[in-house]
Amino acid sequence: MNKNMQMLLAGHGALVFLAGMLAGFPFASVLVASLDPGATTMWPGDVRAWKMAHMEGALNGMLMIAVAGAMAHAAMGATMARVIVWGLIVTGWGNIVASVVSAMTGGRGLGFTGADWNTVTFTLFMAAILGVIAAMIAVAWASFKSR
Repeated sequence: MNKNMQMLLAGHGALVFLAGMLAGFPFASVLVASLDPGATTMWPGDVRAWKMAHMEGALNGMLMIAVAGAMAHAAMGATMARVIVWGLIVTGWGNIVASVVSAMTGGRGLGFTGADWNTVTFTLFMAAILGVIAAMIAVAWASFKSR
């Protein structure tokens, strides 16, 4: 993977991580409101949904940064590098955006339900799943090829 692609993935990973950290603020607010009957929050959604959004950003961002570092010296062509980089960028942003939309709207993203936010969430999660599968197959391939 060339330096440009590596830094593109690491940069997006850092931004996805930061988005997850930002989702920690509504998570904390909703959590406090759930524990203290006198507390209020301006955020819709429940603790589970905001915890997921917070963790999606953190974990996906770290995955992206780790893969960028791990693939720095792996032998691969430009196409395989693009599959890894863009697969993980789609995964990272798809998961954090879907999780925040889900928390804000109360959807779960488990299937198509018509023209609504739940379908948006489902579509983003499906794109993320396809992206991570393609990227991780390419990472495994490049890793074993480079050993």
